Amino acid sequence: MTQLDQFLTRAEALLARIEAFLPQATPAPDWSAATAFRWRKRGGKEARGYLQPVSHPARIALSDLHNIEAQKQQIEQNTRQFVEGRPANNVLLTGARGTGKSSLIKACLNQFSDQGLRLIEVDKDDLSDLPDIVDLVASRPERFVIFCDDLSFEEGESGYKALKVALDGSIAAQSDNVLIYATSNRRHLLPERMSDNAGYTHTEDGDLHPGETVEEKISLSERFGLWVSFYPFKQDDYLDIVAHWLRHFGCDAQQIEESRGDALRWALQRGSRSGRVAFQFARDHAGKTAR
Repeated sequence: MTQLDQFLTRAEALLARIEAFLPQATPAPDWSAATAFRWRKRGGKEARGYLQPVSHPARIALSDLHNIEAQKQQIEQNTRQFVEGRPANNVLLTGARGTGKSSLIKACLNQFSDQGLRLIEVDKDDLSDLPDIVDLVASRPERFVIFCDDLSFEEGESGYKALKVALDGSIAAQSDNVLIYATSNRRHLLPERMSDNAGYTHTEDGDLHPGETVEEKISLSERFGLWVSFYPFKQDDYLDIVAHWLRHFGCDAQQIEESRGDALRWALQRGSRSGRVAFQFARDHAGKTAR
């Protein structure tokens, strides 16, 4: 083996070791593979993100969501405007847990996917990648809803400012084919503490401008053009949802009537009469009584 051959062999081995530390090339999205996608990363926070098709998205329909008619009408109308190319707003859905906030967004995807609507789910930890996601889809003919589920921030988190800029704070205009839909149990997305108001007392090291501290905490939620609030269900509303899902799982009217007591005890044990709890009871009860 000549010196040149030895050099080339060592060079190839060195390049192979270097390539092992380089980020892998991100796959191009297969837009025909799905109507819903997740933003994923390989190799930690420094890696490049990519869109992963969701093979089996939730098949929930708008008709499956009961006792949130006003909220359903608002979200459906806003989404319809969006897919038809008319002006529409980013949406913040807040309120009681298990009342259908996330399900409503998934149901809108199923309602409007034939008209070009697509959903991209982004974790809170990846919100700093929003500019990359918007650039990736900006030239596509489809209409994209970026979905951030169960969103809340602690003070100082990087995703807070990234989302704030993406909504309404960048020198670049927001892409016409992208909206952001977020759900949260907090209306203002940040914790609000008694000390925020206590700052108005004059102490030696107190906040000189406490009003600005409060303004900062509500500034993110105000960048959503549409706020939709959800409230805990009454007992009859809860039982109506139970009946709907029991019918869905094949139970007859007598079985549904006989299940009322068990459904109420199930909700009492969980401390909530939510749509999620109703669905969980229906699955359990229908599975036990199936013949």
